[in-house]
Amino acid sequence: MQTLSDIIEAEDNSYRPPHIKYETPGGFDLMDLMAFAEHGQPYEWFHKLRAQAPVAWWQPPEHIDVAGFWSLTRHEDVKKCDLDAKRFSSGTGGILMGYSEKAAGPKRLRSAALNSMITMDQPFHIPLRMAHRPFFTPDYIARLQVSVEREVDRLLDKMEAKARKNDGKVDLVTNFSEWLPMFTLCEMLGIDEKDRPKIVRWMHYLEISQYIVTDPDAKVTPLFIMKFLWNIRQMFRYGQKVLEDRRRNPRDDLLTVIATTEVDGEPMNQSYLDGSWLLIIFAGNDTTRNSLSGTMRLLTQFQDQKQMLLDDPNLVPKMVPEALRLVSPVMYMRRTALAEAEFSGQQIMPGEKVVMYYGAANRDPDVFVDPDRMDMHRNNVEDHLAFGTGPHVCLGQRIANMQLETAYRRILDRFPNIAWTGNQRHAPNNFVNAISHLEVDMGLN
Repeated sequence: MQTLSDIIEAEDNSYRPPHIKYETPGGFDLMDLMAFAEHGQPYEWFHKLRAQAPVAWWQPPEHIDVAGFWSLTRHEDVKKCDLDAKRFSSGTGGILMGYSEKAAGPKRLRSAALNSMITMDQPFHIPLRMAHRPFFTPDYIARLQVSVEREVDRLLDKMEAKARKNDGKVDLVTNFSEWLPMFTLCEMLGIDEKDRPKIVRWMHYLEISQYIVTDPDAKVTPLFIMKFLWNIRQMFRYGQKVLEDRRRNPRDDLLTVIATTEVDGEPMNQSYLDGSWLLIIFAGNDTTRNSLSGTMRLLTQFQDQKQMLLDDPNLVPKMVPEALRLVSPVMYMRRTALAEAEFSGQQIMPGEKVVMYYGAANRDPDVFVDPDRMDMHRNNVEDHLAFGTGPHVCLGQRIANMQLETAYRRILDRFPNIAWTGNQRHAPNNFVNAISHLEVDMGLN
């Protein structure tokens, strides 16, 4: 089976669509990574797009050799595109906003970003998902939850001790949100405990890799670039080493499944193993981290919802999908049109790129009443698209839900007065809602 990185065509920056129904309003650049670092997701701007240009054309500057794309911001359009995998391909052009042949950065990283289950179309995608399913069943998750509960209390103990030395304040991200999904992921993968801190370090470098690789004006020092390149090399070398070990010495873990699964009747080559390793570290770790942090921010902003949970902890499972709707940890996915289609009256031609904005779809007032308000009692809260939908719906959504439920049951039970202080930072990333710092007051006094 050929790897996508070997057959993907260069993107055409000069292409202009023959039919443009809506004029794209000015005021925010969806390709400006620093704009996301400053503001996070542009929810107010998404409201404007939905109303004025629900299918808007975005043209990159001439010096950036990636294709222009259509942005979808209405729930109906995003869902329709995500469900139609026959006409909208992940594998033809990849899922990210653009793949530049001239981009800086490690070639192995660019290749791995293209070669994984998430970029596969049929007939390869579904069989590969099925091979992973034993580690995402309700029975497996129930067993895993026992370990997660212990880890939540361990992390909260450490967090409390640190907060007592710092006037009750502590960074939720670096002391809790990034460590819990790392623990859960490593339990599933079978990563030795001594190696687990490396996963967190590599995740941080991956989160800013888009900024380093694609922005020619990235404000980073030569020393930082050296550290970045070294860590990316170490990440792939470690992944290759453990996957080779699992082929020789199989265990009852997810790494063994990845190492021994066949694609098109053959073992996955190193390019796909690299892609699987990259996908797991980033998608299986970063998104849950941002959901955990974003939920704390929401419960501080919407005190009535927090009080409901304090009064009745059994409401936590109802709170989680509403929090995911509002946080939308994955901002978008890209598809390539294989046939002519139409969204909100805009004609889409074969070969054109379409970007589905989940954060915009999840705040569509035509679907969610008063969409910017947190309301765990919505009668359609499960209609959110935070995990996507269709053939590529997130395989790990039950794992993510379990971690969020477990974490917030214990956090609110032990620290009912915990609150976000208002201090936060986002990483320069327009693919994931990358909350890199979120200070909380644990309410210990």
